[in-house]
Amino acid sequence: MTTAVEAPTKNQVPMRSRLRDGISNWAGILAILAVWEVLGQVLTLKWLPPFSEVLVRLGELFADGTIQPHLIASFRSLLIGFVISLVVGLGVGIAMGLSSRVFAALDIYVNAMLFVPALTFAPILFAAFGLSDTTRIAVVILYTIFIIIINTAAGIRDVDDPLIDMAASFGASPAATVRRVILPSAIPLIMAGIRLGTGRAVKGMINGEMFIALIGLGGLAAKFGDESNFPSVWAMAVFIMIIAVALNTLVNKLEKRTTSWYA
Repeated sequence: MTTAVEAPTKNQVPMRSRLRDGISNWAGILAILAVWEVLGQVLTLKWLPPFSEVLVRLGELFADGTIQPHLIASFRSLLIGFVISLVVGLGVGIAMGLSSRVFAALDIYVNAMLFVPALTFAPILFAAFGLSDTTRIAVVILYTIFIIIINTAAGIRDVDDPLIDMAASFGASPAATVRRVILPSAIPLIMAGIRLGTGRAVKGMINGEMFIALIGLGGLAAKFGDESNFPSVWAMAVFIMIIAVALNTLVNKLEKRTTSWYA
């Protein structure tokens, strides 16, 4: 006598897949931390403290209130710089995607600025704004805005012509076509640009603070480096990576929510 086996539902399959992915991710992280701990304990290198020591030091930096003021300063410049990059980047990217003339006029410069190291402009920013929040915000913008522009323009320009022709055949106005066909179709690439821009924004925040302003989380890490305080340097590196992963996870969730309809 055979027993019927119930097939997994559509909701169970993605859940199992997410569970497997989560276990794999955590297994990889724990393996790396275990290797780090063993190497730190065995090699006793000054520049490579055990992970347990780094973790204790990170807790001490929070307990004595060292990190909190720098964290607030860093997040302020990160938020302002990212919002400016997002608004301007989407606006310029949409204009480049919709207009061939705008694209031809700006494309070469936008791509060039993407590949030029943003810290190349550090002396100019320092001379113009000094050691101010404006300098750090400008560095975040330089790191972030161009990848958003490029992905937004590419997403709009890659919309299939048959979709646009179909909208026109149904009597849609140009504005309605942009709003209901072009922009929704471009969302996956636009969100990818925002996700990449988020990571670059964190990098710009830290680099601007380390090499220009010497304040915030990057400035604190630079200070510990000058003192050869390696447990504190590693503690700051771990904390910054946690911030980057948390922001990337948040944007990934937003990306999946906005592109869930996309096959």
